[in-house]
Formats: sequence, C-alpha cells, structure tokens
Amino acid sequence: MAFSVQMPALGESVTEGTVTRWLKQEGDRVEVDEPLLEVSTDKVDTEIPSPAAGVLQRIVAAEDDTVEVGGELAVIGDGDGFGGDSGGSDADAASESGASDDGQATGSTPEAPSESAEASAEETPEPEPEPAAAPSDSADSGSSGSSGGGQPVTMPELGESVTEGTVTRWLKQVGDTVEVDEPLLEISTDKVDTEIPSPLAGTLLEITVGEDETVEVGAQLATIGDASAAQQEPAQQEPAQQEPAQQEPAQQEPAQEKPAQQEQPAEKAPEPAAEQAPENAPSAEKEHEPAAAEPAPQDEPRQAPAATSNGDGGGEGGGSDRLPYVTPLVRKLAAEHGVDLDSLQGSGVGGRIRKQDVLAAAEKAAPAAAAEEPAAPAAAQPVAAQPAAAQPAGGAPRTPAAVPQRAEGAPQPGTTVKMPRLRQVIAQRMRESLAVSAQLTTVQEVDVTRVARLRARAKAEFEAREGVKLTYLPFFAKATVEALRAFPQVNASINDETKEVTYHGAVHLAIAVDTPRGLLVPVIKNAEELNIAGLARKIADVAARTRAGKIGPDELSGGTFTITNIGSAGALFDTPIINQPQVAILGTGAIVKEPKVVAGADGEDVIAVRSVCYLPLTYDHRLVDGADAGRFVSAVKARLEEGAFESDLGL
Repeated sequence: MAFSVQMPALGESVTEGTVTRWLKQEGDRVEVDEPLLEVSTDKVDTEIPSPAAGVLQRIVAAEDDTVEVGGELAVIGDGDGFGGDSGGSDADAASESGASDDGQATGSTPEAPSESAEASAEETPEPEPEPAAAPSDSADSGSSGSSGGGQPVTMPELGESVTEGTVTRWLKQVGDTVEVDEPLLEISTDKVDTEIPSPLAGTLLEITVGEDETVEVGAQLATIGDASAAQQEPAQQEPAQQEPAQQEPAQQEPAQEKPAQQEQPAEKAPEPAAEQAPENAPSAEKEHEPAAAEPAPQDEPRQAPAATSNGDGGGEGGGSDRLPYVTPLVRKLAAEHGVDLDSLQGSGVGGRIRKQDVLAAAEKAAPAAAAEEPAAPAAAQPVAAQPAAAQPAGGAPRTPAAVPQRAEGAPQPGTTVKMPRLRQVIAQRMRESLAVSAQLTTVQEVDVTRVARLRARAKAEFEAREGVKLTYLPFFAKATVEALRAFPQVNASINDETKEVTYHGAVHLAIAVDTPRGLLVPVIKNAEELNIAGLARKIADVAARTRAGKIGPDELSGGTFTITNIGSAGALFDTPIINQPQVAILGTGAIVKEPKVVAGADGEDVIAVRSVCYLPLTYDHRLVDGADAGRFVSAVKARLEEGAFESDLGL
C-alpha cells in the first residue's frame, strides 16, 4: 500500500518550503521517524522524518524544488520492484562476471575485463597489475555497495540561491564511527551556518574536502562505508603488486604492510613498496592513523592503539605529533569535566579518544570534578585574590590555574579569516535593532537572599521530583512574567510599516541560549500559565534541544519579551540589545555575596552578608518611558526580594 509524504507545516507563517537534500533515494528502506529529506524555509532549515515504514518508491519533489504546505514530496510503499542498491553498475557487472565468490574476486579475474586472464599474465606481466589495482578496488567497492567501498557524502542544497558552501569544521575525522543523522561537518554559506548530518551509519573512510575549502552543491565531501571492508582493499593490492601467491597471508594481516615487506628476501623491494603504500592504500592509512602523516613506521598500529596515542615507535614527530585527533566536542567535554586528554587511552579506531572515554574518566574522578566545578562560577568574587596566589606558584606557562587557555573553537591568533555567515547575520540584526529603536538601559540591584536560601533548601527534592536542576533562572522568569502581566506596554511590539503597537495578551518568553554555533533565542509559549517547576522544565528542555540543534522552527519565533542570563559568564550587568520587534529585554547578572546595611530585629541598621545581583532592562523609549521601565523592574525586584515561592515549589 502506497503512502504519500506531504510537506508539513513548519511555522505559523510558513506556507512553503524548498527541498534542499534527499537523505534517502528511491529504493531505500526507511523506518518511521527516520530522517527522509531536508527542507529549507524562510525561517529555518530542518529535516522531515518519514511518516511510515517501507521503501521509498518515488520522489515527487526533486532537490531545489519549492513545494507548498500539504504538497506531495514522495511516495512510500512496500517496495515491490525495488532492490538493494549498492555500488556502481560497472563494478557490479565486473564482480558478477569475474567470480561468484567475493573472496575470489580480488585477483586476476576482474582486473582485466576486456582481456583474458592468460593474455594479461603472459603478454604484459608487469604493467597489467598496476592499472588493475584500481579496477579491483572499484569492483570490490561496487559489489559491497555502501558498506564496502563507501558511499559519497555530497554538498547539499542549503537554499534556493545557494550554489556553494565552505567547510568550516569537520566534526568527525577519518576512522571515526558515525551514526545516521549524527553531525558530520559544519558548512558556511552566504545565508546560514549549519551542520551537515551523516546520511548513513558507518566509518568515515575519506575526507575529500578540507576545512576552509569552498565546493559547489553536489560535490563530494567525504566517503562513508564499512571499515572492515576497507581494510581488506590495501591487503588485496599489496599481494597483487608483489606476488599473487601471498594473497592470503596479506589478507590476514592488512595493517602490517611494512613487516610484510621486510619479510621479502630481496632488500631493494621494500623501498619502492613503501613509497607506493600511501598512494595505493589511502583509505586504510586514514582509518588507522587519521592524524599521522606517515603511519608506515609503526609496527603494530592495530594491536597497540595505546602506543599510537602516546607516540610509541619513534619515527618523525615524537610524542605529541603522534597523538590522535580529538574532536572539538570531546575537547569541550573534557574541559567541562576537568579531564586531562593526555592521560586517557582512547577506545576508538587507532586509539582515538571518544566522548565515552572522557565520561568514564570523569566518573572516576567525580570528587575532584565536583570540587573544581563550583570554583568557576565563584570566580567573580575572589578575582583579586585568586590570581595573586596562583601566579607565583604557576610560573609554568601551561599551568591551567595561572594562564588562561584559549577556548576550543576560538579564532587562531595572527590570522585573517572571512567572517562566518552566522556572525554576519547577527551583526546585521544588531545594527538594525539599534537603528530602528531608541534604546537605553535602566539597572536595579536586587537582594535575592531569600530566593538563594529557598533554592538551597528545595533543590535536592526538586531535582528528584522534577528531573531537572533548580537554578535561579526560573525564579527570575516567574517574577518577570508576573510583572509583564501588570505592565502590558513592556510586553508589546511595534510594527514600523503600519505604525501600530500590539499589546500581547499572552507572555511568550524568549530565553537567550549560548550555543557553539552562536546565540539562539527559543521561545516558551504562554509562560504565564507555568509555575516555577513548569518554567524550570521548559527552560532546561528548550536549552538542551537548542544546543543539540533539535529545536523546532515554531519555537524560535514569536517571542514577546526576552531574558538573557548574562550572569552565567560571571558578568555583573550588561546593556542587552533588544530582540526586534520586541520593546524590552531583561538581563540577569551574576549573584554575589556582599556586605549590606539591613534593618536588624530591633529596627537598628546592621551589616549583613547578602546575596545580590543586578537586573539591567534595555527598553525602547519610543513606547516605554523611563518611569514605566523603572516601575517594571521595581515590581520584579519586589517579587524576588519577597522570595515567597514556596507554593510554586510544592513546599
């Protein structure tokens, strides 16, 4: 039975979408909710999952076609008439005519399809094996399909007028295992910076386009396939170039090419063979040693991955040059958990350190990590004392406590690069916001001691009951939402074209989220209907999905007021820029303990240690006057200083 796949509604005002890339092709089997294609709208680029399980029988809307909401994209059925599509037809024909057994298709039979095996062996014994190596590889890859020789990953179409893209960063390296829809690389175009997911599961066998290279739409970026099948190809080439009788021993030890060459009786043979190895077997080298320039000097790279990561085996480069590549995600994860990457033995291909290795090490060092974690947010208090104590003892430039380390993914000093597209978009919108509205900022200091005590008393029970941590942000959000209901002129938007003001009936609270790709602002709709527990769950949910790139298009638009947690980076206060077409944005500064004059029990003034923070409100003076802004922030301040949130927490 055929099932029609239609263009879904991707936003309140979205009426059409453009097919940028098909993740499945006709004849491919798909499961329910498996990513089927990528669609681009004027608001967001997103994936469309398959609504049914079956075989993709027909693609109705081709790539770069624009389809209205409800229009047919493809047809999924039971798969009658479709077979498993693998490699190229030439390679399949060669493998079928050459031999019926894959194990016998590596020698002379498929190497010369236009000539007899005897003629190629008798007439030209030396020239034939060299050109025959390439057809042998293609035949093997063709017969094994996408699992053996690999399936190409191509540059998708990322917009109607986008014809090319620049590879900004590879999130995976050669030899890494990738899953379907797992982020593979980052691409920058003149419209958007985005991640490209892997179209299939397997091992990244080859990277065709390096970082900072620009390629056209449809060009090959990489090759993904089966690592075990790729390892057999260089083993089949090496015997073909030296001696056919040694095929089976070479296949049993594909990674030990150099030891096999040393066993040859002639001393001159290993030298040219060693020079040919990087040219004839690039996939195996990249798989075992993706970060090494010449992996041949290593004796046992597969049997001793720890030696690879530690630089064992001498050769050029020494220890640090032989370290496997560590992805930015793993480096960031290690930095967050305080894990020393040099002390880890990777469990990945070629000794590669994976995120599972970092998490396992973090669990073992949980007490130490727990001691370091609170030191980071508290750094705002002992700013003067900490460097003074750390610098004399930290004379060594590599001491983390004494010398600031450049953040992972930060720009390289001494270089000039093109501004990323996302930064260009942010820059344009920030300038437009300042040009359109009359912005100024009012700041008030808030005593949140009661909130801090309440949170400390309730956070353990709250996390056990709700499944999320109780941070300060839900308290600020709750107080802000209540104040917005009392001051509708702050929960409003201006339409410059029609010269109209809309005072919104609901509070759609936007929360600024810092992500590796840049600042994004997901929206919590109808926030006035949520208590602190509901706000905490919503904030944690949208923040996690935004950082993971799983946020929906409807959740990134429609906000009526924005909160930005500037205190997460230790800032006391800031002057945020309004998110147009809103008329105000509130910042929440870092909470610090300070001595304050308060009224004692007898009514006399006393000095006490209090938890305080600053609340800067940037507002549009075209609609909001200074008095209105001051009264609004005062209402938020009064609610927080009262600290009566027990009923919201179930206490």
